[in-house]
Amino acid sequence: MSQRKQILDLALRIAQEAGALLTNRPASWDLTSKTTAIDFATQMDVASEKLIVNAILDARPNDGIIGEEGANRKGTSGLTWVIDPIDGTVNYFYGLPGWNISIAVKDETGVLVGVVHAPTISSTWHATREGGAFLNNIKIECNNPVALDRALIATGFAYDVNDRANQLEIIKRLLPKIRDIRRMGAAATDLCLVATGMVDGYIETGLKEWDLAAGALIAIEAGAVVSTHTWRGMDLTLAAGPDLHAELSAEIPA
Repeated sequence: MSQRKQILDLALRIAQEAGALLTNRPASWDLTSKTTAIDFATQMDVASEKLIVNAILDARPNDGIIGEEGANRKGTSGLTWVIDPIDGTVNYFYGLPGWNISIAVKDETGVLVGVVHAPTISSTWHATREGGAFLNNIKIECNNPVALDRALIATGFAYDVNDRANQLEIIKRLLPKIRDIRRMGAAATDLCLVATGMVDGYIETGLKEWDLAAGALIAIEAGAVVSTHTWRGMDLTLAAGPDLHAELSAEIPA
């Protein structure tokens, strides 16, 4: 078995274990504010990250780790795991579907393996670099070409409310020109929906590495273009099939 397959199998197993933990929702909540009052973590974010980190280190003690909840360590193997123990914490807290566990592994040239497990919608996506993208082990491809006036676009909004006015300018410009907007509430899931063709494109600002790493690889391996550039002081991420990506890029206001 190749190292890449071993890593993928490990990531899939750990994501499933974390999903099982998280499906058992707590009776009460311990909330910790992060960047703003509406950006928070629960005790389950911390518990999920602990489970994931311990499982990684049990199997691969020389690997590095970057975790949203702070479990960061340098490794010596050349591989680093990038983990979001609950992507879509607000959904999880409110009991809404779509939250996920996002696990990626990168080497010196980029992301090698990506797994996104969303238990509430019975969906597990995975991809390996140059190995294609899969939903529940079935190969997937993004929609392409899609005309702008037929495009269903997913999006999300910043935790910093001061950034939302800028984001709304994008929505105001796009909404009269596209099919409609959808708001899932979890970045990695949105990227995977692009990969699966369940939406045609995705636009969001302020995503971090743990939001993007796994989902972006899955979208790219499904044929999408995923780009991030600085826009009005924020990182703006755009994912879509090649034709629609070009059209959406042209619609972003200066």
